[in-house]
Amino acid sequence: MSIEHLPSDTTPDRLAEVLKRDGCVVVDRLADPALIARFGEEIGPYVEATRIGTDGFTGKSTKRTGALIARSPAAREMVMHPTVVGTVKAVLSHAKNFQLHLTQVIAIGAGESGQDIHRDQWAFDFFPFPTGYEVQCNTLWAATDFTEKNGATRVIPGSHLFDDKLRFEHSDTVPAEMEQGSVLLYTGALYHGGGANRSDAVRIGINITYNVAWLRQEENQYLSVPREIACELPDDLLRMMGYARGAYALGYIDDLRDPIEALGRKPSSAGFGEVRDAQSHLSGD
Repeated sequence: MSIEHLPSDTTPDRLAEVLKRDGCVVVDRLADPALIARFGEEIGPYVEATRIGTDGFTGKSTKRTGALIARSPAAREMVMHPTVVGTVKAVLSHAKNFQLHLTQVIAIGAGESGQDIHRDQWAFDFFPFPTGYEVQCNTLWAATDFTEKNGATRVIPGSHLFDDKLRFEHSDTVPAEMEQGSVLLYTGALYHGGGANRSDAVRIGINITYNVAWLRQEENQYLSVPREIACELPDDLLRMMGYARGAYALGYIDDLRDPIEALGRKPSSAGFGEVRDAQSHLSGD
């Protein structure tokens, strides 16, 4: 049982193939060191001000800092990285649209114990999605090196195809070790958990995840990103944040308008949206 590592020039289609097979893959050194450094400078004060977790799952020696789009221009580049977006699009291609699910720095402090092994898609009220039907595609960027000693995320390759609500121990997992700037991609159905940090340093990961757009986001992007900042963002990022229809008749505003119009942008269409696609689904085409 091992995690496949692929180079930074790997195509999204190839990454999607590995995710379909294993539920996880590491892309080595996908982010330029300068981008990681810039992100650290931008988000550092917010991480410093973040309170430590209050329970075993969030981590009693771990900080979780969100609202990365509002706080860090560098994070916006990670959210919209072409390799990541292309891979997410391929993995979630069965849905009409996908969106940003959450943005979060996870800083695991020295002495932190291992997190319970879980599936991220359990956030959707533990709904039992059909095996093989993915509703999330996630990334965890290494802002510091990830080693087994400092709390590298623990994963069970192939477990995205296991039954739901199973229980595992860390001895059932392997560490997703990777160099700074690398990224772990994994699906919402993969069993995984934060590792125990037995080092004297903080392990920092940047968790940016995506989900099918007919499900609610874990992090409310409309409130996490103030309107005055949202108004300055490009259309493609706004639509990724959720200023778009989730599917036919989902997410319009007031008189059937495109939600991006709420920020004074030009709409892509009016009405419910993709009527022809809906009719095609109904007819079984």
